[in-house]
Parts: sequence; C-alpha cells; structure tokens
Amino acid sequence: MHSTPSDTPGPVRDCGQDLGLSGLRPVLPSPLEPAEDERFTRHGVTLLLKRDDLIHADLPGNKWRKLAPNLRAAAGRPVLTFGGAYSNHLRATAAAGRLLGFRTIGVVRGDELAHRPLNPSLARCAADGMQLHFVDRRTYRDKADPQVLAGLLSAHGACEVIPEGGSNALAAQGCTELGRELRGAADVAAVACGTGGTLAGLAAGLGPEQRALGIPVLRGGFLGDAVRGLQREAFGGPVGTWSLDDRFHFGGYARTTPALHAFADDFEDRHGLPVERLYVAKLLYALTVLAEEGAFPAGTAVAAVVTGRPDAPLEGQSSDSSR
Repeated sequence: MHSTPSDTPGPVRDCGQDLGLSGLRPVLPSPLEPAEDERFTRHGVTLLLKRDDLIHADLPGNKWRKLAPNLRAAAGRPVLTFGGAYSNHLRATAAAGRLLGFRTIGVVRGDELAHRPLNPSLARCAADGMQLHFVDRRTYRDKADPQVLAGLLSAHGACEVIPEGGSNALAAQGCTELGRELRGAADVAAVACGTGGTLAGLAAGLGPEQRALGIPVLRGGFLGDAVRGLQREAFGGPVGTWSLDDRFHFGGYARTTPALHAFADDFEDRHGLPVERLYVAKLLYALTVLAEEGAFPAGTAVAAVVTGRPDAPLEGQSSDSSR
C-alpha cells in the first residue's frame, strides 16, 4: 500500500443536519430537454435528455444523487472511499470535501501509480485536498474484507467508509428521486452504469408503466447481481422494472475507440451537448443502435440520463481519457 499526502483541508464547518448541501445550490429537478434526431424520429421514437450534468458543476449527476445521502450520514466525519485512476466518484468526493470542509481519503486501484505523475483525474482529487492511498490490485479486489478495511482505518483514523462508485443502500435511495422526476415524462429511462447504484434507485423511483435501461460501461456481466443486491439492501427486495444491455462497454471502463469519439463529436455537433466519453457517449451510442434495431416500439419516449460533462483538464495537463 502507498499513500500520497495532500494539503490538509481547513477545519470542518458546522453545517447542521444538511451538512451545507443546500448551500451549494443544486439545480433540482434537473432539466429534461427534447433532442430532435432523425436516427430516432424515423423509427417513431422521441429522445429526451435528462440533464443531470447540470445539477452542480463539481458534483454533477448521479454523483450528487448518490453522495448527498452518504454525506449527510457522515455528518462531517472524514470520508474514505475507493476508485480507479479515472474515477468520477473519487473526483466528486474530493470536491465535496473541499466545498464542505471535511477530510477525504481516496483508495486507488494500482500501486504502480504511486510512482508515476498523477493523471488529470487524480491530480484534480489531490488539488481538492484528497489524500490518495494507492494499493495493489489484489488488495483492491479484497477492499470489502474486514481485515483490509481495518488496515485502512488504522492508517487513516476513524472514517466514514463509502464503497466504490458511491453505490450502497443510501445511494440507491438517493437515486429514487431521479426516477420520480421522470414519472409521466418517458416510457424508458436509460442510464450508463458503473456500479449499479443509479440504476437500482432509478428503477425504484419510476412509475409502474415505465422501465429503466442500464448500459454497463465495464465488462464482466456482474452488474445484474449488483443491482439486485442494492435493491435488497435499500428497499427490501426488487422494485421497478429494469434491464441491462452489456454490448456497449467498448472494451471496458475508461476504454474508448475512435468510432466512439467520432460518434460523440457528431452528437455534440447535432445537439450542442458536451458529451462525456466514458459513460454518456456509450449510453447515447447504445440508444442510437437500439433505435435502429427496433428495440423501442414506435411512439416510445426514451429519456437518456446525462450523468456528467467532459473533464476540464488542469493547466498543463492532457485531457486524454481513452486509456
């Protein structure tokens, strides 16, 4: 295990029960915008964009919805959480720590990274005051093991532990509001999935005539079990109608291809929407293919949840996220 120290944030402010979250002025409910696109309209399908990327500049989309209930539960205590080298969750947690004045520790997969210059994503975490703790990949796989957790807490002191991707029962419950905001507005609500918390909550919040569609951005086929497990923890059992289509991961997490970048560039030109490549581009590509395949009957309204925006690189650093 390796740690990279960072500047210590200022003292924790007394933010009350809400931890000051309301003072960050989130845009809720997030806007729902029509997107005229002949690739959908020629099949009788209406595409809508659920602009969760506009909720907050530093805590966009499902990161706000999943983190907010966890941060309320932490009540200002230090937060320790997990992620890979390009984790949106780590960046959002670090930003929350900076904005709200609590200490953050990010356990990062890959101890070899401790001896390399930080990529833009991890550099942003460090700039926001997060202490980066690099572990080897075997240890990372065992991160839920009580002995591994005990070692981490021994190294960093008492912390509120939030799982990888922020996905736990509290996160799923927080994401039900996303489903409620879409009630009566779409037949299908689609979201890109990393750890399953957003899909678990989205499905639970939708109305009985609606269904949720998840597009995994990782390989492995494990996400169905993860979503079912989260729904058991959060709601006591299955809630809502949901499904997964795992054909559109483009090689796995943080993997892209020239074809995906070309698609995203074209979508930006058509709709003036900045398209984040690791989640949102894969979702929009998947929906375009599914419309062409006839997966949505004529008359279907599909809402694509835009969970984030493209990264703004730190000064002097590359924004390449294709690895």
